[in-house]
Amino acid sequence: MNVRTLASERTVPALIVAAIALAVILAGVAAAVPTGPVLVVEDLDTGEHYIEQPVENGSTVGLEYMHSVEKSRVYDEYRVEGQTLVNTRMEFESYGWGLPARVNVTNVNGTLVYDPPEPITELETLSVSPGRIANHTLIVEDQQYDLVAETNANDVRIHIEKRTLSDILL
Repeated sequence: MNVRTLASERTVPALIVAAIALAVILAGVAAAVPTGPVLVVEDLDTGEHYIEQPVENGSTVGLEYMHSVEKSRVYDEYRVEGQTLVNTRMEFESYGWGLPARVNVTNVNGTLVYDPPEPITELETLSVSPGRIANHTLIVEDQQYDLVAETNANDVRIHIEKRTLSDILL
């Protein structure tokens, strides 16, 4: 056996180990790279995820339901800003408990619209008790989700999470 053969036999395993180490490092870096924000609807008690919908800054998230006392439609609109939901608009068909009574509203074809010049509230978490009578519907951009059916009417928390590739793969 000559010296060159012996050297190349030792180099091949070292190259394989180096290639595996490099692959592991690159996989770790790629897995840590953020893939973007995701709107999550999770069970308030168990943390089980019912809905996971990718969103972007500026995405519109709406919650539509029937007011329990007034028996009229209510729509709350939010805008995604980072990891918060900013309440930007309300639509309702009559005044009732929990609805803004002392603000300027516009009547648009029988619907009262509160479109404030400044965002109403910024929330990191929106808690909802989906009700069979209220028939809560979540609207993310153009996608509608029946919250009662999706959650079996369990109390939920709605929030924005930043996801990485490893979160998606796991």
